[in-house]
Amino acid sequence: MPIRVGGERVHADVVIGADGVNGITARTAGTDFGHGVALEGNAPLDPRYRGRLVLELGVVPGGYGWVFPKGDHVNFGVGGWASEGPRLREHLRRLCMEHGADAAALTDLRGYRLPFRRAKSIVARNNVLLVGDAAGLVDPLSGDGMYEAFVSAKLAAEAVLAGELDAYAPRVLAELGPLHAASWTAKYALDRFPRLTFALARTPLAWPVIARIVRGELRSPSDARGRMKAPLKVVKALGRIDERLAA
Repeated sequence: MPIRVGGERVHADVVIGADGVNGITARTAGTDFGHGVALEGNAPLDPRYRGRLVLELGVVPGGYGWVFPKGDHVNFGVGGWASEGPRLREHLRRLCMEHGADAAALTDLRGYRLPFRRAKSIVARNNVLLVGDAAGLVDPLSGDGMYEAFVSAKLAAEAVLAGELDAYAPRVLAELGPLHAASWTAKYALDRFPRLTFALARTPLAWPVIARIVRGELRSPSDARGRMKAPLKVVKALGRIDERLAA
């Protein structure tokens, strides 16, 4: 297929779109996705956060606030539904105030769009394979996309090398679909019932499952066994309640 790179027209058998949420390959392939938004900035490292990260749940609709230590500085940020875009600066100011930081003094202030894949969004069309943010593969709960980018890139490379391009999309959905479905449910539950959902997640039965998912040892909460599923089933029910109310 013909494509244009740096103003030069070239031909390629396969195109892997890895140009992010604001790239052109997703639009060219005809896919679309929803969005979240985030805003972050850096401050000098406070000793209180050395080796410790903070998550503030229930403070930004559809998301959370965070304080992440990063080497010689600390990162303050907020993220949520796309509708929170006009209020992100106020959310960030309030987060900084609660932690004794000066929001006006933050450096490297940056905003982001977070692409959330829709149920019918395509990840491949013809000989174009979309990976990472270009495919809308950000985790809807955490807003993280690095894991999804690595997984989809690996699967795209395998599909190209094996000459099995048609296998790429179903493999991506099989690998990431269960985790993202669980993340959407938890996101809705946390959005409406933050205290209850967080309390359930911290129970001795649920927390080991969450830790194993973060470590990559479980693909999704549905892989948990026995009594460990009990609190996770309640979270799932809370998420579904919110989905119905939102509809």
